[in-house]
Amino acid sequence: MRVEIWSDVICPWCFIGKRRFERALEGFDHADEVDVVWRSYELDPRAPRQREGDPAVRIARKYGLSIDQAVAAQDRITRLAAAEGLEYHLDRAAGGNTFDAHRLIHFAQDRGLGDAMKERLLRAHLVEARPIGDPATLAALAGEVGVDRGDAESLLAGDELADAVRADEQRAVELEVTGVPFFLFDGRMPIGGAQDPELFLRVLQRAWATAA
Repeated sequence: MRVEIWSDVICPWCFIGKRRFERALEGFDHADEVDVVWRSYELDPRAPRQREGDPAVRIARKYGLSIDQAVAAQDRITRLAAAEGLEYHLDRAAGGNTFDAHRLIHFAQDRGLGDAMKERLLRAHLVEARPIGDPATLAALAGEVGVDRGDAESLLAGDELADAVRADEQRAVELEVTGVPFFLFDGRMPIGGAQDPELFLRVLQRAWATAA
């Protein structure tokens, strides 16, 4: 059974959702027969490679909040992440354009390293505050998970797999995805958001039981 997951590496809810889905898989009897496919979704396609300034200020401007409200929202997400064993540092997260990161995930996925690459990129941005739009950083992170660093550098220097990213994003439009994470079980059961593991498990079980 295939589970497709649309998410972005700068999305704090996406790492939380990944952890909760993984906990559901741990309780699923057929976990070794689940193929997880990471799909591309850019929260801010027009973002520069690297951002400057206080993340809370950007959040406040984007959502029409006060700085205090933006900081409170960051604190709430940080506490939820901590419950999943994740130590967020959203006050230092630089943000930036994620198109190349998504190309890199596709590249790694073709080599059986998609989940490791996704995990490393999420951690790099949300926990370590690394510049996620910087090609040198991306190539180094790829090397850490077993992707040949030279191959990653060559990929990032060109436009290979750009079509794969755009195809994922077009599919998201067709599915009317308006936020991430977004999960599609067996191509027919959509679930949006970082849901509780119990819900993910129920959907896994239902999708398995009703598979054609």
